[in-house]
Amino acid sequence: MLETLTRHEAEALDLLRTSIAAHPGRVALVSSFGTESAALLDLVARIDRTLPVIFLDTGKLFPDTIAYRNALITRLRLSDVRTIRPDPAHLASFDPNGTLFARDPDLCCTLRKTMPLDDALLPFEAWISGRKHTQSDSRATLQATETGPDGRIIVNPLRAWTQTDIETYFASRNLPHHPLQADGFASIGCHTCTRRIQPGEPPRAGRWSGTGKIECGIFLPRPVAA
Repeated sequence: MLETLTRHEAEALDLLRTSIAAHPGRVALVSSFGTESAALLDLVARIDRTLPVIFLDTGKLFPDTIAYRNALITRLRLSDVRTIRPDPAHLASFDPNGTLFARDPDLCCTLRKTMPLDDALLPFEAWISGRKHTQSDSRATLQATETGPDGRIIVNPLRAWTQTDIETYFASRNLPHHPLQADGFASIGCHTCTRRIQPGEPPRAGRWSGTGKIECGIFLPRPVAA
């Protein structure tokens, strides 16, 4: 029996296959194991369960996210999930009390996410992102592939997916949801900078609420040293 694919599903699989073939052994998936992450992880697993998956453990994640990561690794039989963490020396110097998020959330994200990811991506030429047009105005013009701020190729197979596309895919593939989703969390990062959203708010309204910050920094240009 032939598998029936939706248009967006077929396009995402084609882009993933093409990108993985174009960078043999030099492409990774970066995943937060958040509320929508299982869709992209499942798409990749259908092609290559051994593809490296990079997971940023900032040290301030919800325990539920760690548990969800472990459950998805088992469920999808992912064999190369690499959990990376901030440099302890950097944290000791700039965030010894763990309160930097309240004083300087940009620097906190730099230390806990951007710098560790940059190091983890050194062996790779390209990486796969789960960003979507619908997530924010800054992501509304995402292309299938782009050159990232560090010069690497970023692949965006879900860029045109809507919330309905995600929900349909979860249902059709019988994927488990992040345990905090039912509790009002729509976009999940660190517990210090994530809140439940209110009715009518966009999904990412619960991230860095009240700060004006909309991105953690891994997709933004890197500062140039003087």
